[in-house]
Amino acid sequence: MIKNILIIGTGGFIGSVARYFLSGLNLNIDYFSIPFGTLLVNITGSFIIGLLTGISERSTILTIEWRLFLMVGLCGGFTTFSSFTNENLMLLHNGQFLSILLYTGLSIFLGFIAVFFGYALTNLL
Repeated sequence: MIKNILIIGTGGFIGSVARYFLSGLNLNIDYFSIPFGTLLVNITGSFIIGLLTGISERSTILTIEWRLFLMVGLCGGFTTFSSFTNENLMLLHNGQFLSILLYTGLSIFLGFIAVFFGYALTNLL
């Protein structure tokens, strides 16, 4: 139990730090006030978890420890629903309703496409 907690925690630490750096793009890219750093993080994380899910189903290359580290820890720490919803709240407070629709729609649509392609890619491996 302690071993699994440490594995997940280590992955979560690395994922959170990576998210912090990529989310810095929110300050540098401004198009309809969409937080592109968070959008990129969530789409990339969706692709990675789709890829890892496909690999896990088709092979024994990822042990339970590696799945905990990569899928629960790294992807869990890397992607962030709470930042996504908070950024939408800020857009709402600023009256940017079109931005809310674009950001939410792009996040859901591109996130699903990314997880699908990550998973489908494992069929080619």
